[in-house]
Amino acid sequence: MWRSGLGTRVILAQRQALFMQLALNIVTGIVMAGVVVVLLLGLFNMVRGGSGNTSQKLMRARVIGQAVALALLMAALFFFGGNNHGA
Repeated sequence: MWRSGLGTRVILAQRQALFMQLALNIVTGIVMAGVVVVLLLGLFNMVRGGSGNTSQKLMRARVIGQAVALALLMAALFFFGGNNHGA
């Protein structure tokens, strides 16, 4: 009969941490790609002489996207950056 021991719990915790790290990396990548898309849309709007109102909305969206991306990157460093204190 299979029993759940300490070794199994450690392995499950490691797998869960790896999954969380992968999920955070994927979400961060998606947000960063979104920032690039909004930036390119803003540049395209400026080149074609679009409305200033649209440019302002795109700029706000870009800044918000950058803030979210930065927060996700900082969270990834906080949770998965490693413990190299004094090493």
